[in-house]
Amino acid sequence: MGFSSRRLARVRAQLDRHVDTGFVPGALALLARHGEVRLEAAGNLAFEGPGSAAPIASDTIFRLGSASKPIVAACAMTLVEDCTLRLDDPVDALLPELADMTVLTDPGGPLDDIVPAERPITLRMLLTYTLGTGMVPAEPGTVPIADALPGTGEQPPDEWLRRLGALPLLHQPGERWMYDTGSNILGVLIARATGMSFGAALRERVCAPLGMRDTGFSVAAADLERLATAYERDNDATGVPVVEDGPDGRYSRPPTFESGGGGLVSTAEDYLAFASAMLAGGVHRGERVLSRPSVTLMTSDHLTPAQKAVSGFRPDYFDDIGWGFGMSVRTRRTQLGPSVGSYGWPGYYGAVWYNDPAEDLTAIFLLQRAHAGDQLLPMWTDLWTSVYQAIDN
Repeated sequence: MGFSSRRLARVRAQLDRHVDTGFVPGALALLARHGEVRLEAAGNLAFEGPGSAAPIASDTIFRLGSASKPIVAACAMTLVEDCTLRLDDPVDALLPELADMTVLTDPGGPLDDIVPAERPITLRMLLTYTLGTGMVPAEPGTVPIADALPGTGEQPPDEWLRRLGALPLLHQPGERWMYDTGSNILGVLIARATGMSFGAALRERVCAPLGMRDTGFSVAAADLERLATAYERDNDATGVPVVEDGPDGRYSRPPTFESGGGGLVSTAEDYLAFASAMLAGGVHRGERVLSRPSVTLMTSDHLTPAQKAVSGFRPDYFDDIGWGFGMSVRTRRTQLGPSVGSYGWPGYYGAVWYNDPAEDLTAIFLLQRAHAGDQLLPMWTDLWTSVYQAIDN
């Protein structure tokens, strides 16, 4: 694989350390390079119950969280390729709820202090998160729009979009990057463009062609024993991880809202199929799901410096990355890795994927412990260091 076997043992040591300290009951690392695959799994599916005796494996089902976003963007691009959608056309025809939008004069100000939107929202804006609205990190009661934005929750997609469209945007369309909401809108757009549910369209256009049989918005009853338990960060009093969602929880039944922003479950095997297709220019095991030009477009940085002036995120957020379609793109190398040009994205529960074309490398880490992103925890720095220090040629 082009790794030092002695040095590669440090990846497993990192996984073992996080299991041994009780941070997670189990974790998995999958590395693919030069056509070969190395999988390291440590621990079990849960701290308690039947999962405490079930080892993490390549077919363990994990909640992807925001690692869903790149798969959703790929599905949208299949609709661009067959000319069902166009990147720079307004989405008004299929999403009339987002036509003739208004924009807040002050993003932190009252909801009735508005001006008309200067341009319509396009598919490109949804893919690059520059549509003018998104996640607003704020304490309750401090920013009116943050309190008003609808969560996906247990409401139908059409109702969610109606509520979102009734609110003003925070910025003019195309002006700023704002996280998350674009992917949830994409799900509604894909459903309406294909005339089927979002999940069915995703299966038909991406998952089935790539053989991703365990990727979807819920888990069949017969497969629930393979679903790892998800934990909150900590119990405030004891510091002990608390169950956030178990195998009999929300993924045990189809959701009312199929969230493109973070609703998928998958396995290491399935995500490797998607990652391999991206690294190979859109084809996996002879099955082409995207053209090479589409993959190049998806994995290029589309943001201007002005668009990277992020609302509500830390000022240095885009110092080392840009944004493609549904994923980040590495623009500067500051650690051992990833290299410039690497692309991918993490999820809330600890599902992380990046492709590094310069090293012909796919790296996937999977665990189920809620956190605030891969850049905020030292464990991710250590895991990436362990991968890149093992590269031998």
